[in-house]
Amino acid sequence: MRQHTLKDSFTLSSVGLHTGLYVTATFHPAPENTGIRLRRVDLPGQPCHQALADYVSGTERGTVLERGKWKISTVEHALSALYALGVDNCIIDVDAPEMPILDGSARLFVKEIQRVGLEEQNAEQQVYVVTEPVEYISEHGNSMRIEPCDHYEVNVTIAFDSKLLREQHAVLKDLNDYANDVSAARTFCFVREIEPLLRVGLIKGGDLKNALVIYETELSQSGMDYFCDKLGQPHLDAKKLGYLSPLNYPNEPARHKLLDVIGDLSLLGLRLQGRIIAYKPGHTFNTQCVRRFRNQILSE
Repeated sequence: MRQHTLKDSFTLSSVGLHTGLYVTATFHPAPENTGIRLRRVDLPGQPCHQALADYVSGTERGTVLERGKWKISTVEHALSALYALGVDNCIIDVDAPEMPILDGSARLFVKEIQRVGLEEQNAEQQVYVVTEPVEYISEHGNSMRIEPCDHYEVNVTIAFDSKLLREQHAVLKDLNDYANDVSAARTFCFVREIEPLLRVGLIKGGDLKNALVIYETELSQSGMDYFCDKLGQPHLDAKKLGYLSPLNYPNEPARHKLLDVIGDLSLLGLRLQGRIIAYKPGHTFNTQCVRRFRNQILSE
């Protein structure tokens, strides 16, 4: 297949999840063999680098890319949408150290890519065809297997020590199904995880509109009121456990982890023909696997 870029530019803006700054990201068409590049237009010289596993510097509530003064957090949702919809070449202008969080999913990125459409280019896509299975296993029980397949497929299982979210599965067998079946799956977290993040100055832009928040351990009403005040939300009943906003899919957390896997794996810097089977994926483990797999590919 030939490479593709966007037919036109588009812009999306919202707060950033961690800084709470209002962030604008503009996606531009790019020449053949550019890859996906992010440009910090707010920095002197406007540094611009390709989204590659080589530049991963952090994975706290999102994937962070960094090279010198160039640093951009929470890149995985945009990268996931671009990969899934077949965009090979694109330059993303960002005016802050992180991408806009939007609604916590890839839905709006997909909507804009579909609106402007794709333009076919002359160069052939760079595709790595998996011919032998490769498996990575962590000491914490995470695993990722990349095996031969005649197309791109992702199979994800998540497991948590949680009464409300134990084990869930999600599968994407055709990238054409991504827009409807995956893109609207929002990032998720537990109430118990949020308070320490707030105390260290993270998720300043987080609220119940850009994340799926799971409430499973009852707080006092004053504790719940404090939590809601910190997120700028109306007070909620502390006795009502469960998801604090309606689900977009019955297995939305697993689908979001699948969305993240696609975004993190795009840091290989080329397209992949193979099946990915991930158990308990997360940004730290995902990017470790991608870096090792990329080094293996480059050494062949």
